[in-house]
This record gives sequence, structure tokens and C-alpha cells, in this order.
Amino acid sequence: MKWKTRLGAGVTALAAVLGVVSAPAATAAPATALAAPDISLANVKAHLNQLQTIANNNGGTRSPRGGGYAASVSYVENLLKDAGYTTTRQTCTSCIGQSQNLIAEWPQGDASQVIMLGSHLDSVSAGPGINDNGSGSASILEVALTLARTNPAMTKRVRFGWWADEESGLVGSKYYVNNLPSAERTKIKTYLNFDMIGSKNWGYFVYDDVASVKAVFDEYFTSIGIQTEGDSEGDGRSDHASFKSAGIPVGGLATGAGDIKSSAQAQKWGGTAGSPFDNCYHRACDTTANIPDPPLEKNSDAIAYALWKLAVGTPQGNDFSVSLNPASGTVQPGQSLQVAVSTATTSGSAQSITLSASGLPAGATATFNPATVQSGGSSTLTIATTASTPTGTFPITVTADGANADHTASFSLGVGSSSCAPVTNSTRLNIPDYPASAVNSTNTVSGCARNASSTTKVEVHITHTYRGDLVLDLIAPDGTAYRLKNSSSDSADNIDTTYTLNASTEAANGTWQLRIRDVGPADTGYLSTWTLTP
Repeated sequence: MKWKTRLGAGVTALAAVLGVVSAPAATAAPATALAAPDISLANVKAHLNQLQTIANNNGGTRSPRGGGYAASVSYVENLLKDAGYTTTRQTCTSCIGQSQNLIAEWPQGDASQVIMLGSHLDSVSAGPGINDNGSGSASILEVALTLARTNPAMTKRVRFGWWADEESGLVGSKYYVNNLPSAERTKIKTYLNFDMIGSKNWGYFVYDDVASVKAVFDEYFTSIGIQTEGDSEGDGRSDHASFKSAGIPVGGLATGAGDIKSSAQAQKWGGTAGSPFDNCYHRACDTTANIPDPPLEKNSDAIAYALWKLAVGTPQGNDFSVSLNPASGTVQPGQSLQVAVSTATTSGSAQSITLSASGLPAGATATFNPATVQSGGSSTLTIATTASTPTGTFPITVTADGANADHTASFSLGVGSSSCAPVTNSTRLNIPDYPASAVNSTNTVSGCARNASSTTKVEVHITHTYRGDLVLDLIAPDGTAYRLKNSSSDSADNIDTTYTLNASTEAANGTWQLRIRDVGPADTGYLSTWTLTP
């Protein structure tokens, strides 16, 4: 884990004790684990022994400043290649010594939906880093090898990353994310991070950035009688922050670093209150002797549980899809918009789906009505901003967490500047189908596109000599047609109408058009166009 000054015990004391639960020494994974295998503790420890040997041979460290990091990459990569993974070394030009990220992908499952697991493989220069972060690196390595050995049917593509130079400020993972094309970023539906999962005075911490992802891990720990807490100490300090900043849903596990275990936490998990979770954090004593078996074993099994649930085919064959309409929208700070969330059962039986959103800018909130639906049902997402919400474009990820599957959909939220002006356009056109007639159309957008009353008025005045049934439509940027006027043949030779748009759902930015047509013949074309901007 990246360096940070130790916090006081008073800051780290978390929620009050809910009850003391003593977990059995060995408990089988619950049935909902979708047949997730038990991860061999002996194999995980064997990987840690190899990382310790590498450190011993390189001055007692696996820092990228020496040869220990490169040797660690080679050890992990050779095992993955032999297991059938497609591996890639990415040279991080901004990392110390231009050290390399190692990426490994299991070549099965939907390549457009990627579940990614990652851990940093480097250590600080002061020690071998067996808990920080050999523990996370060895655990996901054994999970990856177990996936290859069991070779289950995959619904999603699984990718693993071992990051360079985390200890200097998440440099390797930032380099990876920043160099991903936007199309590749959107394929990563969830990133799971594991940094220090074998602390000697351990706690059980689950990242709480995305509720639906946290629920997957909590489901496992609840089944073996362990209470968890959100990981406040590690928030923003490890490689998940690089993915979170790009709008990718994140989750992960930790057992604590330099923070002090409170009395409530010692009552809940055992161990020593008033002492650090890992008193060898960033020190030379962070060796294989620094890691106890219980947290390493339980966290490794929890990782497998989450991976199998998120990416492995379900025996029931139940699945669904989720979509958003519209897929983008713009508001002024302090305003809100609504998005229709639709689901459909694509195979098997309907299932319960819990909806959540991530990637919101500061000051913005997202609510769903309802928050839980059966596949085939729909919900309304309301995104509300405040006056302090920054302007810009923000990728929002809507996560649909089902009983048997999970899917995501993306929404692009634009937050505009606070000032705007009316948009006015006036034209005089001849209608080709009616050469003797002239059409004078004036359309005015009154006030801002996103004004305080959340409406936009479009006033249309047309004079025509044709005595027939004319239909006038307002065409939105997405092709939606809004009927302004349907004039009968006995009407006066003009059309004078005003249409009010709901700014939060209808008045999208872009090119709007007026269209006139005769009820009988084909369209006569567009009368005029204008661009609606906030």
C-alpha cells in the first residue's frame, strides 16, 4: 500500500460492535457461491515463499529500484503462461526504472465485458513487502491458476493486473488506465483490488465505493460468520483509485496497515486493541513470518467467490440485460434529470435486480425508483446536482446486481456552466412541393436551455397559402418527433403554436429541426434547424 502518515486511534475507531461472532475454523462456501472452488492456502504460501526468496537475493527488497521487482514479474508471468494465459508486459515510462506492469487475460468469456482483478507487485525499499503487497499478488495469482485448472464456462472475460511502482503513488496503475483507449475502458465492468490481505493483527475490510460490489464480498463473509467494515484507511491509497477516477466500478479487500485497531474491532475480530493492524508495515520485518494463515485463507476464498459470481457461467442459465434512455444528458449545477432504466430477461427465469450508480461528480446524488426490480421491469434514475457540483462531462456507471448475474450500463452526465442565453432562429423558405406558397417560420428558445423552471418554449409562426392538412413536427437530436400542429383544410392560412419542452427529459442539446408535411404526399422537408445549447 502506498505510504501515508499513520492516523490516530481515535480517527480509526469505527462503528460500535453489533455482536461478537466466532467463525468456525473451516466452513464450506455457501451454495450461492456458484461452485467457487476452495483456494489452496498452501499454494498461496508457496508463492509468498518465492517472493521472499527473490527479496533475499536482491538486498532484502522487491522494489523497482533494484532487481527484485523484475524477478517478481518473471516468476508470476512464467506460471501464468504455463497455465494458458495471454500475458503482456507494459513498460511504464513514468515508473521508477521504467518498470513493467504485467497483464494476464484468460481467453474465454465475452471480451466486451471484463472483470479485472489487480494487486501491486512492488515493495518499498525498506523490506521485502510480503504482506504489502505479496499477499494480494500471491492470492490473485493462485486464483488465476485455479481458474485455469477448473476451466469453467465464462460469461465475462477475466483479466488480472500486477502493478508496478504503486509505492511511489499508484504510478503503474495510473499509467495503465490513462493509456487505455476509451472503448477499452468501457469494457472493464468492474475492477477488484487486493492490497495487504494478510495483516498480523488483522481486520476484515471491504471497499465500500460501490454498494453492489461490496455486497458480493459481504455475502461470502456473512456465510462464514464474519462481520466486515468499510476500508476507510485504504480509501484512495491503492490502485483501485486509478480505475475509480476513470468511472470504472471498483471493489476490493484489505486487512489493515498502520492504523490502530480499536477495542470494538478487537472484540469483533480478535487480536490486540491499541496496536497497528500490521506493525511491520513498510519495514524490514514484513516477511513471511509477518503473515498469519486465517486472513490469508479467508480472503483468498472470498476473492474466488467474487470472481465466480461475477464472471463464471451460472448453472441456472438465468440472465438479463439493462439499458438506459437517454444515454446522456446535461444539467446546470443545482438541477436534476431523469433517466429511464429498462431491464429484460434474456435467458432462464426472471431474477431480482438491485440498481446502483457510481462515478458521480462531487455534490451529485443518484436515486432509483424503485431501487430493486424484477428483470423485465423498469425504474427511473434521478441524478440531482447541487450548486457546488463542478462543470464538465462525467461517465456514470449504472450497475444492475442480479441474483444470478450482474450487468452495467453507461450514462454520460454533462454539467454545464451557470450562464446561458436564448437561442433564436428565423428563416423564410419556399416549400418545393408548393412553389406558389411561402413559409415564414420563427422559432425561439425562451431563456436558458436549462432554466430555473426546467422548461424550454418553442414558438412557431407559419403563414401558408395551401389549403390542406399540414402537420408540423419538432424533431429532437435523437430523432424523437414532438407534434406541434395538425391543421385542417378549413383553418386559416397560418399556423401559430407554442410547444413547451421538459428540460430535464426532452430538451437535449444538439441540432433540432422543424418539419412540415402534407397528410397525403411525402415530407416536404425541414423548415429550419438550430442548435440548442445551455
